Amino acid sequence: MQSNPSSTSADPTPPSGLRGRRVLVALTGGIACYKTCTLVSRLVQAGAEVKVMMTDAATQFVGPQTLQSLSGHQVMTSLWDTAENPDAEHIGLARWCDLAVVAPASANSIAKLVHGLGDNFVSTVLLAIPTSTPILIAPAMNADMWENPATQRNMKLLAELYSNVRLVGPEEGWQACRAKGYGRMSEPEVIYEKSYHILSQS
Repeated sequence: MQSNPSSTSADPTPPSGLRGRRVLVALTGGIACYKTCTLVSRLVQAGAEVKVMMTDAATQFVGPQTLQSLSGHQVMTSLWDTAENPDAEHIGLARWCDLAVVAPASANSIAKLVHGLGDNFVSTVLLAIPTSTPILIAPAMNADMWENPATQRNMKLLAELYSNVRLVGPEEGWQACRAKGYGRMSEPEVIYEKSYHILSQS
């Protein structure tokens, strides 16, 4: 039977679009961080080598140990994490990946990328990623934050400034504020399929 990259279970033979490819997954602060655990597992099962980095805010929602177990690599949360592992310093990590996935991407993290701010490990690495390397952004935020004029302006600027940025979502659905609205992060399988599509073309 031909393998199906959209299957919800791991394929017996990883699809060629992901086997051996290097994916850097970045988590920023948001309740949707729990979904990223499924995404990381899915990518690994498909044959990708996955490394994870997290902002301090993201670690309040999901523990780094969980993502370390799923990825098989140390999770980077600080520039100081690299002291005993120079190959993982921010420039090296930015050059290492074939694809960077920011999921969830908070309004704050998107604003930092647009304005060139590198005040934490994640934002610093993202700024150092070569323009030839695709960055997949999965926005996740409250509906009011998504609809804020500043956020909408930043999304437009993001597309104008970065030719290597791709978007997935957000979607409408139930949010952590216990209301339905637009701004919910896409499901892990949707992000996985988008990642597969990007890497299959590169």
